[in-house]
Amino acid sequence: MSQKITFLLLISLFFTVSVFAQYDLPELELKIPEFISAPYYAATIPEDENSFIPQRIRNNEFFLESLRLNKLALDNFEYGDYDASVGYAEEAIRFAQLSDEYVAVQLIDEAKRLLDFADRNNIARLFPHDYNEGRYHYEAAVTAHLNDEWDEAINAATKSIGILAALELESGSSSLLPSQYIVRTWAVERDCLWNIAAYPWVYGDPMRWVDLYEANRSRMPDPSNPDLIEPGFVLEIPSIRGEVRRGVWNPSRP
Repeated sequence: MSQKITFLLLISLFFTVSVFAQYDLPELELKIPEFISAPYYAATIPEDENSFIPQRIRNNEFFLESLRLNKLALDNFEYGDYDASVGYAEEAIRFAQLSDEYVAVQLIDEAKRLLDFADRNNIARLFPHDYNEGRYHYEAAVTAHLNDEWDEAINAATKSIGILAALELESGSSSLLPSQYIVRTWAVERDCLWNIAAYPWVYGDPMRWVDLYEANRSRMPDPSNPDLIEPGFVLEIPSIRGEVRRGVWNPSRP
């Protein structure tokens, strides 16, 4: 009788294990050996039993294996082999948890990719609140992952992706980082290489004026004089940190 109770407890635990959607992202290394028996266990699950599961979840090998093991646990329970049922149920729970870890690490990796994109493209200076919130959730996801808290890691990484992906989309649609700047006047706009380099959509750092100078000196009125730039001069803004740049700066932009 105690075996039946143990089995039922394990089965109830299995159904409380959270199962999350898998994103189409590069597979990351987990804390467990690679699992490669997908063709076998996928074939053992009747279509009518898993047809409600979205494809992106069925592609998760650990989740599918947990389904197979759960079915074996139920079958053995029906046959009266309670020891085998308990063993299969324990493995089903383990693979369901591995599924959560598998999903969590992929989401964290995607959040990191988006965060790196934001850093390369100076987005923190343009959207500081959104950037900081996205970074906060990413760091929370990493911390939760280190503590083996898969639900929390998945939730935090998903929030981070939502915020940072919107910033990536915004940068692609509005050309946040220009590759050229048309020099304005010193009298009104105070344009000089020092001030131009300090603009957040250039480098956000006046000390980077040297990069502007080196990239444009051969076309300047006096290549030996970095202070001599004339209004109307098309200044090339080189990418110095791998950021994506395109187009001419629009003076109507914020």
